[in-house]
Amino acid sequence: MMNQVHVQELECLLVLAEELHFGRTAARLGCSQSRVSQLIAALERRVGVRLVERTSRRVALSRFGAQFADEVRPAYDALATTLARARERAASGTLSRVRVGFHASVYEELTEAFRRLRGGDDVAMELSEIPWGSPFTAVRDGRLDAVVVEAPVHEPELTIGFRFPPEDRLLAVAAAHPLADAGRVDAEELAGLDVLHPSGDAPDYWTAAQAPRATPAGVPVRSTTGVSSVHEGLARVAGGEYVMLVCRPLSERALRGDVRYLPLDGLGEPSRMVLVWRTDRTNRQLTALAGLLHETFHRTTARPEGHPPRP
Repeated sequence: MMNQVHVQELECLLVLAEELHFGRTAARLGCSQSRVSQLIAALERRVGVRLVERTSRRVALSRFGAQFADEVRPAYDALATTLARARERAASGTLSRVRVGFHASVYEELTEAFRRLRGGDDVAMELSEIPWGSPFTAVRDGRLDAVVVEAPVHEPELTIGFRFPPEDRLLAVAAAHPLADAGRVDAEELAGLDVLHPSGDAPDYWTAAQAPRATPAGVPVRSTTGVSSVHEGLARVAGGEYVMLVCRPLSERALRGDVRYLPLDGLGEPSRMVLVWRTDRTNRQLTALAGLLHETFHRTTARPEGHPPRP
């Protein structure tokens, strides 16, 4: 892997190949002639052969040096071009690729916003599923640029760029469960059930929001088992031993013959997904994505929700 010294050595050789003069090479590189000599000598030691032949009258590349310069120039030019593009993107606050994580399923409106952003901004868009119980890890450590996760989000270093419309919370039960034929379920009935919870490194407040630890009346809710994904949870629900809270969009995208989704009354706040990114990595594409989501939901729903990123 090339470090900065290697790049300087290669640049020095390529400039010297053009100028064939140590003084002019030093002037172009903005350094002393002795520094040019040091860089060429260091490169020759790395390669193991003389690259430059120098006399009191002339400077020339050796046969191997000329061949080496010809072979290395395309790679050096490509690296210089990549670095220049990176500087331009950094200066303008843009990305060449936007990576967004999600839980279990993707809103059609999100994929539409991706298509519009990709088409208008020449940017590659990538979607990847993240573990249910680790909503913030990948965006914090930089593996993802943003995530679409369920609220609440109280992390001080994260920005909520867009709030999706609120959705009903449903209770997933096995088709053979005694509650399966009930029209609705009251939140107090959770006290007699074993509710699956997300398993991961999520903050306690977030985990508790996905699997309440008590009913609205204060009766403890049992939750003996954690799952790493919503789909794993639905498989366990189908076995009949557990139940799980889900949002309505998931129930519409994860239809199963062995699972029933029941409206849940009395739990309080509805389910709500949010688009989140690191505040210190806010950039033009992420804010554009939030704006496109806002436009898309205004056009496709009667309940537009969303706001510009908080500072």
